[in-house]
Amino acid sequence: MSDTTRTIYLDPDLNLEAYRFKGITQKFLAHFHDYYVIGFMEEGERHLICQGKEFIINAGDVLIFNPYDTHSCEQIDGKTLDYRCINIKIETMKKAVFDINGEDNLPHFQANVLYQSEVVSNLKELHLKIGQGEDAFEKEELFLYVIEELMKTNSDMPIPTTVPESSHQIQEISDYMDVHYNQKISLQELSDLIGWSKYHLLRSFTRNKGISPYSYLQTNRVNHAKKRLEQGIKPIETAYATGFSDQSHLTKCFKSMIGLTPKQYMKTFEAKERSSK
Repeated sequence: MSDTTRTIYLDPDLNLEAYRFKGITQKFLAHFHDYYVIGFMEEGERHLICQGKEFIINAGDVLIFNPYDTHSCEQIDGKTLDYRCINIKIETMKKAVFDINGEDNLPHFQANVLYQSEVVSNLKELHLKIGQGEDAFEKEELFLYVIEELMKTNSDMPIPTTVPESSHQIQEISDYMDVHYNQKISLQELSDLIGWSKYHLLRSFTRNKGISPYSYLQTNRVNHAKKRLEQGIKPIETAYATGFSDQSHLTKCFKSMIGLTPKQYMKTFEAKERSSK
């Protein structure tokens, strides 16, 4: 018998829940929620009934339930279900929408199932970051990207058109992160600095720099970490000195950008120093 996992993560930064079901066969009877549910199938084939419509859903499909959308589902392939979702309170969704388009309204997502949707990539990454308790800055970036994409492709709510951005203000954000890279920085902090909405900041910065604000910050931290490691400063000390939450956080980011762990990187400079003597 396969292992069964039913996990719930409460995220205080985003004010939402993340569920993970793995290896279950449970049939879910007709019910509804008073919040939004955005989820995706990882394994299994299910028969879904939502608002009187029937669907066959498989791995890679995204499920979206508006508040009070009645739905039920059951397994139809004789195997088990692997599924992840985020549950978004109405006030949390309202806040995200206002940040994206400045309107004090709630979206009604038109399709309950998006087959083989590209949204899965960001949605899964967001779910994993929530489960791992990652930086609020990174999670908020991903969350806004997911909501923006769903508003754009699956609702009638307007998305702001591109407006000319001030390179001076974007440079101000870059300079701020260059100086304060070793401190805890939030998206709200950067937004307040230049008076832009978080959504406009994200889109304008990424368009101008070719990298998101959070990725820019992490790259800065890794570059400073490299210099410290080259001087023989231990990874654990380097991690805290360059703004990472701990050594494992440094290792994960460092390896993803450099291809080596901090220890491996440090040892290459130790070997060079020995060979030069």
